[in-house]
Parts: sequence; structure tokens; C-alpha cells
Amino acid sequence: MTREMKLPALGENIENAEVIAVLVSEGDVLTLDQPVIELETDKATAEVPAPFAGTVRKIHVAKGDQVKVGQVILTVDEAAEVTQPTTAAPPDQPAAAEVVAAPTSAGPGDVPQKEAVEDDMPAASEPAVQSAPALAASTAPSPPAAPPPPVAATAPMATGAPVAASPSVRRLARELGITVSAVRGTGKDGRIRAEDIKNHARSSLAGTPADSPAVSAVPGGGSLPDFSRWGKIDRQPLSRVRRNIAANLSFAWRTIPHVSQFDRADVTALQTFRQRYSRKVESAGGKLTMTAIVVKLTAAALRTFPRFNSSFDEERQELILKNYIHMGVAVDTERGLLVPVIRDADRKSLVEIGVELSTLAERTRQRKASLDDLQGGSFTISNLGGLGTTYFTPIINWPEVAILGVGRSRREAVEIDGELVARTILPLSVSYDHRVIDGADAARFLRWLAEAMENPLLMALEN
Repeated sequence: MTREMKLPALGENIENAEVIAVLVSEGDVLTLDQPVIELETDKATAEVPAPFAGTVRKIHVAKGDQVKVGQVILTVDEAAEVTQPTTAAPPDQPAAAEVVAAPTSAGPGDVPQKEAVEDDMPAASEPAVQSAPALAASTAPSPPAAPPPPVAATAPMATGAPVAASPSVRRLARELGITVSAVRGTGKDGRIRAEDIKNHARSSLAGTPADSPAVSAVPGGGSLPDFSRWGKIDRQPLSRVRRNIAANLSFAWRTIPHVSQFDRADVTALQTFRQRYSRKVESAGGKLTMTAIVVKLTAAALRTFPRFNSSFDEERQELILKNYIHMGVAVDTERGLLVPVIRDADRKSLVEIGVELSTLAERTRQRKASLDDLQGGSFTISNLGGLGTTYFTPIINWPEVAILGVGRSRREAVEIDGELVARTILPLSVSYDHRVIDGADAARFLRWLAEAMENPLLMALEN
């Protein structure tokens, strides 16, 4: 019996993907769950397994094709005994594809930037993005840290048709330069919500929908000049992940009023502690890096300053305070900046964090992190110390409201009790959403964190 193998559901809000490899040939005999194609979505790389056994009769896709959920990818002469029916997973069910690698999230190189851990965990070769920031608005109590993939825009409503949208949603559309009637509402009775506007803006920036007007970044809405008039040029297409990163960062920068605060921490004693106990963490399979220590201390700071562990619901004008602390750590990979998440970082020991961070970073660089590994963060840390940088202003990983930047520590002469002594100083920066956090709050947060680094017992006293 001849059957069509269709692209199954790949995950929530993932409607299409790019074929990066066809793993079978016509005439091949397939076994159940054998990978047949490899895809790249905005969030990850995934292998699609065969839902039934048989012989490949015809291949309907090729490398570089854009495919949609439900599209026929293979025609197969099914084996006599069928072990598993070909049923595409409903939208609310987990993806049928086995996730092999992970996405970008959240947002910032101008976004969370790389996972650079002072000399002990070198960053990957290519510079990052940042969060990876997400683009769809979240009203749920547990919004994902990594942005959901772009949703293809639907055709504009018919001219003259009433548009159901609140004043705040219409204001958001005006601010983003979007025509409300061009957006398909996902609310009750087609009502347009803030997340619909944001998804539409992200899709337009990424250039994914064919029928939605692009948001021009060129002054006056014009086109770029013909650079070849002045010399030879080369054009390099952006990968799907990089396009999504660009859209996410643009969205975060345009919609969040960013402010950055800077401070310095004397980590002389902390460095001595790290060197003394590094072997203990290594024996457990991890590394006691400065990033691991910062994750642990920042988790404690977030319990003291809960607003930094929240999300802003613009449509409802509410602040969503999270009762969990899931820490995103920006990791530089050859595909761009990705942000794997350490869940419940406040409830884990430093040894556990050191082991998990090492494992997550390696899986992410090897494209073995799952989608779940890159979602659900509530705060992001971007450590560029391994690249030699000092202070920088990372872009917030939307829908989070703050992001911590860590630079490279250096020995400096510091006056203590009237004498100059050599100390190790670590530069810190925090970018925050000024709609939610005031400058005084950010100053207190960063000073608390610096003092916790200078005197870790402070954390034990206050938590």
C-alpha cells in the first residue's frame, strides 16, 4: 500500500521549517522511527522520524526547501505490517520530531551575548546575538525565555470589516507602524491582542510572510543604495536562526525602554575560593567557573528583588511575578547566540550548577540541546569576560525585564585603610525595563550582587 508521509507538528507555534538535509534516497527501505529529513526551525534543528516502515517511492522535498506542517515529504510503499499510524500530532501536543539542537533565544550582543567564562570556559568561535529575546507577548504565568518562532501572517481583513482591538493594542500597533486591519486576531471572536501585534511585527522584520508589509529600517522607508557602484560586494544570506535573532533584537529594542546600570565587585576572595574548590566540582563532572558562581549569587539576588524576576503584561497593564527562578545563560555557538536555561537555580548547590552549566553549554554547542532546554527562563546572564571585554549594555531577553552583563576581571590597585593593595575587580552591568524597574532599584540590585560577591556570607545572612 502506498502512503504519504507528511511533516508532523514540530512544536507550539512552529508552522514551517527549512530542510537542511535529506537523509534517505528513493528505493531505501525504511524502518520505524528512522530519521528521514533534518530541519532547522527558528528554535532548533530537528530530525523527523519515519512514522511507519516501508520503501521510499518518491522524495518531495530537497535541501533548502521551506516546508510547512502537513506538507507531503515522502511517498512510501508501506511494509505489510504497520507498527504505527501516520497521525500528525495535534497543535497542543508535543512535536513528533525528535529535537536535536536548540535555538536562539534570548536575545542580546546587543543581546545576551556569549557564554564566556573568564579563561576557564572559552566562548565558541562566532559572536552572538543576544535572547536571544523573544517576540510574542506573554500573558501566561510561565512565559518562555526564548522567543517563540515567527508566526506566518494571514491575509488582511476585508476592507470595511470591523476590527476588534482594545485602545492599548491599537496604540501598540501605531508605535510599531502596523495597520491593525492587517493583523489576524487570535483572541475570542477574532479579537486582536498585543501578542498578535508583536508576532506580526516580528514576522515582518524577519521577512517570513509573503503578504505582510515589511517594517523598513531605512530612513524615509527607502531601499539600500547599490553598493556595487563603488566596488565589489558579496551577498551572504542569513540563516533562519540569525534572521530570527535579528527580528527578536529589533523588537526588544523598539518596545522596551532600556536603561543600563554599572558597578564593580571586588572578587579577590571569590577567585581564591574558586581556585581552592574547583577540583571538587570537576570530580562531579563540571567546572567551578565564575559564571556558575554568578548564577548562584544572582539567583539569591532575585529572591531579594523579585521585580527583576518578572514579566510585563502590556495588554493587561499587569506585572507577572514568577515564583520560580530559571536562569538563562547566553552561550556563543557557530549558529549564533543561544540561551539554555538552568531551572530552579536558587534551589541548587554550587556544585550542581557547575555540573549542569558545563553540560548544557556543551550540548548547546553540539546542537544536542532540546527545545525545553532553551525555554522558560526568567532572567538572563551574559558573560563576555572570556573575550576580554569590560562593561557593555546587553539587550533584554524579552519577555524578561532585566539582563546581567559580566565582563573580564582584572587586577587593580585599590586603596584600603590608606594603603594601595592589588585586588581583582569584576565589571558588572545590568540592563532593565524602565517601565517596571526604577534606577534606584537597579542600583540597589547591582550593589547587593557586588557585595554578595565580595562577601558570600551576606547571602547566607539574608536568605
